[in-house]
Amino acid sequence: MREILRAWTEATFTLVLEVIFEQRRGKRAAVIRSILFAMSKLYHLLVTVHWFLIEKRLKRDVTLGIQVIAIGNLTTGGTGKTPVVEKFARELQNQGRTVAILSRGYRSKPPPLATRLTNTLLFRDVSTPPRVVSDGKSLLLDSDTAGDEPYMLASNLKDVVVLVDKDRVKSGRYAIEKFGCDTLLLDDGFQYWQLAGRRQDVVLIDCQQPFGNEHMLPRGTLRGPLSQLSRANYFFLTKSDGNTTKLRERIAKHNSTAGIIECIHQPLYFEDVFTGEQKGLDFLKGKKVASLSGIAQPESFEQSLARMSGELVYSKAFMDHHRFTQQEILNVINRSKKRQAEIIVTTQKDAVRFPKIDRRDLPIYFMRVEIKILTGAEGFEDCVKKICLR
Repeated sequence: MREILRAWTEATFTLVLEVIFEQRRGKRAAVIRSILFAMSKLYHLLVTVHWFLIEKRLKRDVTLGIQVIAIGNLTTGGTGKTPVVEKFARELQNQGRTVAILSRGYRSKPPPLATRLTNTLLFRDVSTPPRVVSDGKSLLLDSDTAGDEPYMLASNLKDVVVLVDKDRVKSGRYAIEKFGCDTLLLDDGFQYWQLAGRRQDVVLIDCQQPFGNEHMLPRGTLRGPLSQLSRANYFFLTKSDGNTTKLRERIAKHNSTAGIIECIHQPLYFEDVFTGEQKGLDFLKGKKVASLSGIAQPESFEQSLARMSGELVYSKAFMDHHRFTQQEILNVINRSKKRQAEIIVTTQKDAVRFPKIDRRDLPIYFMRVEIKILTGAEGFEDCVKKICLR
C-alpha cells in the first residue's frame, strides 16, 4: 500500500511540474495553470504579510548567542546546496570551530504514530529531543530515518554534529548544551527566521535556472518574491559558466551590498555504491555509461557524465528524493545492458537511498563532487573568514 501511495504521489507531482513548466498543452493544462496562478497570488500575499510581521517584530525570534550561518535558496530544490553546506562545515571545523548542522530532515521517516499521539496528548512535543544523525564521532541513523541529505552530510563529515528537527531553535540549544557547539549551520535555512542573533544568510542561485519560471509557488518554484534577496549577506552563484553579468544586474536591483561568489560542482572521484572501491576521474574515459538519478535537475549531472565518458547510452531520472526499490534498480541494470552500457553512475545523494540488490550484472558507482570557488574569494578558507568575521 505504501509503495502504491508513493507511486501515485510521484506521478501526480510529475504531472504538476509538467503543467507548471508548460510541457503539457491543451485546455485542461491551461485551466490547471490558471488555478495554480490564483493560488500563487494568495501565497504571495501570505508571504508578504508574514515577513511584514517579522520586520515589525510582531513575531518573536530567538538568539542563542553563537554564530549562525543559514544556507538556503529562494527556489525549491536543485541549486546544489548540500555540497556547499558540507564545504562550509569542513572549513569551519578546520578553523577550530565546533560545528553542528541543523536540518529539518526533508522526507525523513517520522516517529511511530503511537509515539506522536502520546507526545501530543501529554504535551511532550517541545521536550522531545532532536534526532542525532551524527554526534561528531559516529553515524547513528540510517538515511530512511534521518533523510538522505542529513545522512549524506553525516557520512562525509566525521567531526561535525548533524541534528534533524523541524524546530531548529530547539536543535540549536541541544547542539550547544549536549555537544558544546559554537557554530550552527542551518541547512536550507534562508526561510527559517526564528533563529536570529549573530546570523549570516548565504543564498544559492543556480546560474542555469536562477528563478525557475519566475512564478511563486504553486504556479512556479519561487518560495518568495525576488525582493527577499535583500536579506542575503552573500550569494553563491552555483553551476557558473562565467557568463553571469545579467544575473548580477538582477541581484543588484534588490541587493547591491552582498558579496557574490561564483562556484562550480567539481567531480573528485567515483566510488562503488556497494564495495566502497574508488576510481579516478579518467575511469569513464572511453566507456559506455548509463546514468541513474533522483534529483531535482538531473540534466547537469547527465551532461557531466557525457563529457567524461565515451558515450552516455542510457539515462533514467526519478523524482527528487525518490527512494529506490530493488526492482527499480534491477530494471535500470537490464535496460542499461540492452544499451550495451559498461557501468551505471549515480549521485552520492541517490546512493544513500539504494537498497541491497540480489545481483549486480553491472558495476554501480556514484560521482563524488565538491565545491570549487571561481571568483569572489581566494578559496573557501577566505570565503568562510569573510562571512564569519563580517
